[in-house]
Amino acid sequence: MLYGRGAEQAAIGRLLDEARGGRSGVLVLRGEPGIGKTALLEHAAAAAGPDFRVIRATGVEYEAELPFAGLTLLLAPGLDRLQALPGPQRRALEGAFGIAEESGPAAGRLLIGLATLGLLAEMASEKPLLCLLDDAQWLDGSSAEALLLAARRLQAEGIVLLLAARDDEGAFPAAGLPELRLAGLDEAAAAELLAAPAGFGDLAEAAAPTGGAGRVPPDVRRRVLAEARGNPLALTELPAALAAEPAGSAGSGRLPLTSRLQLAFHGKVSRLPVATRTLLLVAAAEEAGDLAAVLRAATALGAGPDALAPAERAGLVRITGPEGAAVLAFRHPLVRAAILHRAPLQQRSAAHRALGEALEDGDRRTWHLALAATAPDAALADALERTAERAEARGGHGAASSAYERAARLTPDRDGATRRLVLAAEAATEEGRLEHAEALAERAGARTDDPFAHAMIAHVRATAHFWRGDHPAAYRLLLDACTPGIEASHAARMLFQAFHAAWYVGEEPVGAVLDRLAALRLPAGEPAAPLVRHLLAGTLPLLGRPAPPLPSARETAAEARRAGAVPSDLVQLCGATLILGRDDETYELAAGLAAEARAKGAVGMLPTVQFFLAEAELFHGRHRDAEVTATEALALAEDTGQRQWVSQLGSLLACLAALRGDADSCAALVRRALAGAGPGGAPPAGEPWAQWALALLDLGRGRAGEAADRLRPLTTGRHRHHVGATRAVPDLVEAAVRLGTPELAAEPYERFARWAAATGQPWAHALRLRCQALLGPDELAESGYLAALELHRDSGRPFEQGRTALLYGEWLRRERRRTDARPHLRAALEAFDLLGARPWAERARTELTATGTPVPAGPAGGPLAVLTPQELQIVRLAAQGRSNRDIAAQLFLSPRTVGHHLYKAYPKLGVASRGELAGLL
Repeated sequence: MLYGRGAEQAAIGRLLDEARGGRSGVLVLRGEPGIGKTALLEHAAAAAGPDFRVIRATGVEYEAELPFAGLTLLLAPGLDRLQALPGPQRRALEGAFGIAEESGPAAGRLLIGLATLGLLAEMASEKPLLCLLDDAQWLDGSSAEALLLAARRLQAEGIVLLLAARDDEGAFPAAGLPELRLAGLDEAAAAELLAAPAGFGDLAEAAAPTGGAGRVPPDVRRRVLAEARGNPLALTELPAALAAEPAGSAGSGRLPLTSRLQLAFHGKVSRLPVATRTLLLVAAAEEAGDLAAVLRAATALGAGPDALAPAERAGLVRITGPEGAAVLAFRHPLVRAAILHRAPLQQRSAAHRALGEALEDGDRRTWHLALAATAPDAALADALERTAERAEARGGHGAASSAYERAARLTPDRDGATRRLVLAAEAATEEGRLEHAEALAERAGARTDDPFAHAMIAHVRATAHFWRGDHPAAYRLLLDACTPGIEASHAARMLFQAFHAAWYVGEEPVGAVLDRLAALRLPAGEPAAPLVRHLLAGTLPLLGRPAPPLPSARETAAEARRAGAVPSDLVQLCGATLILGRDDETYELAAGLAAEARAKGAVGMLPTVQFFLAEAELFHGRHRDAEVTATEALALAEDTGQRQWVSQLGSLLACLAALRGDADSCAALVRRALAGAGPGGAPPAGEPWAQWALALLDLGRGRAGEAADRLRPLTTGRHRHHVGATRAVPDLVEAAVRLGTPELAAEPYERFARWAAATGQPWAHALRLRCQALLGPDELAESGYLAALELHRDSGRPFEQGRTALLYGEWLRRERRRTDARPHLRAALEAFDLLGARPWAERARTELTATGTPVPAGPAGGPLAVLTPQELQIVRLAAQGRSNRDIAAQLFLSPRTVGHHLYKAYPKLGVASRGELAGLL
């Protein structure tokens, strides 16, 4: 029975009821040790009843992380359903769990999380699924990340995921998931529990000081209520401990409650026979509850199987599971903590050594022997490095970092230890533990003078700075590390990252990186060589410097692939082609890379590729396509903690909201994109796009002054070379002319004109002509507009064509040529209505009315405008005849979630089946 937990039980009950109806839900239960988290998980299992399938796992505090240990335990009941997953997801889990027939490249963290979602959904296909995870703060990092990724994507699978975690600072961060913090019981509930004959069922019986908690002496009862502060575990454990204290003693009350409870548990342990204490220490050191291994190791230390019985009778441990696969579980994690923390180092080392010798599993054996080691051991260090390599192959970068770091401690020679520290730092960076990665890099750097080692260390530190948003520091580190002694192929990769950092610092740093890249002498057949040439050709004209001809992205990609480049190497090409206005090439390359990433499961690179794809779609006037692409990419970026792309994609979506005239969404997306400045107040990566978004919102509403105030610093400041800043110049020209201050746009326009000439793109020349028509002289305006419209005609950019037609129609009306203005204004209105660009449509409608042709308000965005981006994405795939399972595999959702979105989309579109979708689209 639970006391004083009515609200918490009701919250769990609501989640279970929703899951019975097909909805999924997540709840993180937080609180101090003993506050009742486990009891609530047990209540959930009982309340679920036969309606639910229940799976559960528990995190174990253990210094040696075993990759995916917690996830393997939780998902083990569903491994028979692995074959139902799409190939990349199935292979990701098989690799993570170490059951793949042959090893391949490690799956990305996002793919393993998506595969976890897929397997959970398969397990919920016949009845709702209840997943219970206790002590989540002790999950290995790989398991925690996969579960959190899956949790954030649960929608309509009929799954309830309950996670219990301590509320210690930094324990199991679960941003974005609903949480319920457990407070202590109120005075009435605490007194009721203390008086109960068996407050925690059979486990409470051992805690009762005189055969039942109801017979607690009055003086002890008062102290228990005061010291327990409503903690249920303390209410059952402290009576015996306080009753055993000498009369008048009150010093224990000054200890933190957790320490007080540990002492209470350790008091029970200390009264057990020596052999039993030895066996319990071995059990506490063994991370998996493997009873057979514990008994073998304890026997080697002189504690036979008979030593287990006293611990069971004391209620400290219990044995579960069938014979041959029995599991030893401690009554509470504080029992394990009390035993481990109070055992002398010599005894802990002996326990680990005995476990290492008793275990057959290579990695577990190696870890225990390493924990027992007290001096350098070359053979053991080598074995631990192999353990780290296997962990990396499975995607367990956190476990690999721990193994490399401990291997470094055991390595006798200085250079070998330094190399392993660098490997540990690189793995920690992959895990996202940036502060720890930097600390490891600092330790490694203090041990060596080798230039290459320092280059590797600088690369680690620069990566950490870059992902924090400290682009200047990342740029300086990488540039300084590329000394003449560094191999050219490795220098190229470092300089590529330096270019990325420099892009956010300013034009001068970009030029410095390009100079270093141009000076590289890359060997024949080096995959980076064609990429370097393409980056130079695409970027130097932006800086006003001569450059070689720019080959097509397709040619460059083909050459790089023949030399051995992998898809992730080609991502930079997407940005390089955008810089010089080759938007169609960007679209083709990015779309191909995105499709390849989906097919292979390399979804970690999707946010980057999809950002470039969404840019190309936006510039081509395919606003809804850009919204669908960017919305999916933003969710993926948030799932994987790619803060740079969260900022960039959020700002791009803000631009799309501005074009729709959705001020509230635009403002919210900008706030989200700009949240969290980098070190030293450095702006987030999406700041240029965000300023453009707000300026477009102002311009669409006719607030030319506000728009100019935003666009002027964007197009003249340190980000003026950015793609968005370059493309925003025609907007500045329009705003400045409307204000009667065309001189504000003079210098940015000259730069834009040079850039447009360098691109050789007809659409860029059309925008230059439009700007010329706006800037004057007035007698040349008409010829400029007409020439621009002629170039727009075949450019496939309806929004820009509509903008030019609107400006020309406005000019004609001001010239009192109303009849001539009407066809251009009608064309603009049709384009804006189709695109859902409401502010510009209203401008065109107002101008048409002023010519004497009133136009009623029309639909904005076409029939599909009523759908959310995810619904639109699913509807399009369904219209191609794809099944729910195929769509789910393509979009990294569960089939039931796909069905749920189709069920919502059909009524909005007025259709009843897939067959009707094709005609509608």
